[in-house]
Amino acid sequence: MTKEERQIKRAAAEEARRKKEQQKLEAERERLMSMWRSQKELAGETRFVFGIDEAGRGPLCGPVVAACCILPPDAEILFLNDSKKLSEAKREKLYEEIVHEALSFGIGIVGPERIDEINILQATFEAMREAFGECIALYHNRHIEGIQQRGEELSMNVLDDIPSAGDSVILVDGDKMIPGLEFRQRAVIGGDALCPSVSAASILAKVTRDRILLEYDRAYPLYGFAQHKGYGTKQHMEAIRAYGLLPIHRRSFVKGIIDP
Repeated sequence: MTKEERQIKRAAAEEARRKKEQQKLEAERERLMSMWRSQKELAGETRFVFGIDEAGRGPLCGPVVAACCILPPDAEILFLNDSKKLSEAKREKLYEEIVHEALSFGIGIVGPERIDEINILQATFEAMREAFGECIALYHNRHIEGIQQRGEELSMNVLDDIPSAGDSVILVDGDKMIPGLEFRQRAVIGGDALCPSVSAASILAKVTRDRILLEYDRAYPLYGFAQHKGYGTKQHMEAIRAYGLLPIHRRSFVKGIIDP
């Protein structure tokens, strides 16, 4: 094969690669558009759509983390999905993009002692309420800052552009709605793969919790938290039996593994 023929072959291969990548992006854009259509069908004409999801209900240790997110309508954040279907690297990249693009977001964290005290379901609801409250507060603060940056005067009407029960809906991943919130809600089974706002919340919650577990791994290197993220793997069970329980373990979750 001559040098010219090799160059032609490389050029053809590069063109084929670019075409395949373009087709992949087009397919992803169509998938995302389909997700936005699903969210709009669920939310109707509601002005503000909150997505809420959690991470960490099943592990033997650490907190349960919830996130709440409001995305701009039709925001093009490609590859949004159920966080469990994404690689760690992809989740981290999307986390930064979501934080940058979101109109507002909030994180709620409930630790192991509280989980043991009130049970994991109630702790999850508590984390979700905290995340929702943080999301509302950040939206309010950003709204005020925007008015001030534009040099406008604050007035009694400033709250008109803040989400309220009358113009908002919360889409919650799963089959249960969150008690104690006055806003309208819809429980959406598989919502983290159907609705962009819920997908975004799923990623925020998962990345936040994983980062906490990496801190645990640095503090307790013998337990392997970086690998199993606190779930009841063989490695984790063996570490508990060998080295005992840590303050971060959920006592109500480890009964039968080792005496507290």
